[in-house]
Amino acid sequence: MLDKLNELSESHGELRTGRGLVSGVIALTLGVLCLLGVLAFHFPEYLTTPELRRSYDVSMIRQLLFWSMVLGGGLSLANIVFNRSRYLSSFAFALVAVSALLGGHKVEVDPNFPDHTPYIGLDWFILDLLGSALIFIFIEKLFALRKDQPVFRPEWQTDLHHFIVNHMIVGFVLLATNLMVHKFFGWAAHDGIRGWVAGLNFWVALFLIILVADLVQYWTHRAYHEVPLLWRLHAVHHSVKSMDWLAGSRQHILELLITRTLVLAPIFVFGFSKEVIDAYIVIVGFQAVFNHANVSVRLGPLRYVIVTPNFHHWHHAQDEEALDRNYAAHFAFLDYLFGTAVKSDKVWPRQYGVLGDYVPNGFFKQLKFPFTWKG
Repeated sequence: MLDKLNELSESHGELRTGRGLVSGVIALTLGVLCLLGVLAFHFPEYLTTPELRRSYDVSMIRQLLFWSMVLGGGLSLANIVFNRSRYLSSFAFALVAVSALLGGHKVEVDPNFPDHTPYIGLDWFILDLLGSALIFIFIEKLFALRKDQPVFRPEWQTDLHHFIVNHMIVGFVLLATNLMVHKFFGWAAHDGIRGWVAGLNFWVALFLIILVADLVQYWTHRAYHEVPLLWRLHAVHHSVKSMDWLAGSRQHILELLITRTLVLAPIFVFGFSKEVIDAYIVIVGFQAVFNHANVSVRLGPLRYVIVTPNFHHWHHAQDEEALDRNYAAHFAFLDYLFGTAVKSDKVWPRQYGVLGDYVPNGFFKQLKFPFTWKG
């Protein structure tokens, strides 16, 4: 069973229907997420994110966990009974059974657990994986750019590993970026400016925070392309050869820390309100996934103002006219303003990835790549 599961996890391509593979993969995914969810209930102080758990509707999460166990267990049991992908479904059913034996959705949580313990963002990973997969895979199927690209396209495993790690260490990233921002940029914060920004209309402040963040992100992103030492890090992100909702997760941890620190700095210095920051986080989170997605969206004339998948796909292209272009993350007009927008008669690029394809595949190989590359 384990050999077959390992073979399945290392494969890619379209899942053939009629053999229980699709339902088996769904059941296995639900089984894994259910077990992780139950563990998060048992050890909330170490496995959940403080910022998230303060806003949870625990009863709703219990219901979500319960129905996930019912659906995952039901799908896997049906496949076992009808002899469809039994190895896959048996493992999925075992995961659901273990989740139930550990207490399932009825696990009691002591409300007095400590709130300042070291933690990994297991809850953040579960919620983001569920939300991103359900929303963006659906969108990609409805508005697919490359209709023959399967959900499990080549190298999806590498990007999933990046997704898992970058979400699990959310606590470390938040701590590290906050420390660096306060250490290196605390001197620039002035009560007068912060008071003025705090008094702005919500929509004006939201536009301003996105503009300020994107200006910093634009020049930081441009530096990653133009400074050879920084390109060593950024080449990992550009090594992805298939664009979809998971592609944006391929990012070296050092690049993640540097970029988030620099983008967070002006947000801290200007003193935007929590409501504005929360709205910005939702927007940046959506665009980071959507602009890498395998969707055919251009927005007409608005594509010269707002970054769309079409705009960002060109940034990842190997086409000669696209190299070192389209740096903006939110406002496309920044690239037109600074003369770095792609000019091409083609609507979409032909091929993605790094010219020369010199970045190795695999999470740990890519983690070491910037320090071992001889280029």
